[in-house]
Amino acid sequence: MTPRVAGPIERCMTEEDRPLRRGWTTGACAAAAAKAAGAALVSGDFPDPVEISLPSGRKVAFALARHRSGDGFASATIVKDAGDDPDVTHGAHVTATVRFGEAGSGITYLRGEGVGLVTRPGLPIPPGEPAINPVPRKMIAASVREAVGEEADIAVEISVAGGEAMAERTLNPRLGIMGGISILGTTGIVIPYSCSSWIHSIHRGIDVARAMGFTHVSGATGNASEQAAQKLYGLHEVQLIDMGDFVGGMLKYIRDHPVPRVTIAGGVAKMTKLAQGMLDVHSARGAADLDALAAVAERTGGSRALVKRIRAANTVAEAFSLASGEGVPLGDAVADAAWQAAATVLRKTGIELEVLVFDREGNLMGRKPFAVA
Repeated sequence: MTPRVAGPIERCMTEEDRPLRRGWTTGACAAAAAKAAGAALVSGDFPDPVEISLPSGRKVAFALARHRSGDGFASATIVKDAGDDPDVTHGAHVTATVRFGEAGSGITYLRGEGVGLVTRPGLPIPPGEPAINPVPRKMIAASVREAVGEEADIAVEISVAGGEAMAERTLNPRLGIMGGISILGTTGIVIPYSCSSWIHSIHRGIDVARAMGFTHVSGATGNASEQAAQKLYGLHEVQLIDMGDFVGGMLKYIRDHPVPRVTIAGGVAKMTKLAQGMLDVHSARGAADLDALAAVAERTGGSRALVKRIRAANTVAEAFSLASGEGVPLGDAVADAAWQAAATVLRKTGIELEVLVFDREGNLMGRKPFAVA
């Protein structure tokens, strides 16, 4: 349900090393556009810039990109600035068109062009509704009320130019949000490279799978491992959780929102890092320890020559290739150690956990079969 970076995230910033410019969520942009349109609906004048309050109480102002009004409606557009975050909705034109609604209807939300339609259960918004999340709805309502008064009945239509094409670069289609992007945000602020949108997508994916009655989900670190796990079990797309590097993030959510069977699928390098205790397997968090991997190979029956060559290897993939050449089951040993690391998050839940290790071609290199964590 969340905008996803086109391609791998290069880095996740921390509080200490974040010199990057922050931006605004689609929810904040929609709220500001709605307030400007609401003001024009009752007064004929568009405030520019238009000021809104974020959920924290902080007041921020947005410039209008364009506006227009006609018989019974007013419309305002704001261009989303995601700051230095590589969000696919950066630069999106978020438009709010407001009209007076039926008596007693309050604030209602309509889906315009480029905004998705929720079609599957398990999301914060029920099927049949426009994909405008709860916090953005509250922001829009509060902002419109400031402009039109507490008693007015207003229909707010949100649209995003080109939103349907943007959505193809997100997880929306897999989550059952069709025809456009979601209007998102819990704070109104986009923190560059915070990875919060990816974590949000992981959570929503699990919610949808649970709501649809699936008892098995597979979290994969990348496309090759995802496709290989899907083929192995014949999984529905809803059962596939694009966890990326966030093994721990996925497992912690599953611990509190249980699914009976969980497969972790990943490439040799990522699973080696998990085996070495890294629940965040992004490259920025550290490299796999080839000395430790060599020690695993030695315990698994590898020769002294193999151990020496693994220590000198350039990559984990090369180390696996060397072990495979000697018939040493390094993949199974890594899968077992990765299972042990992942299982620490799921202790006492009764959840069955499995770890699969694949190479770049999707060949199964190692496996720790399902066992209760």
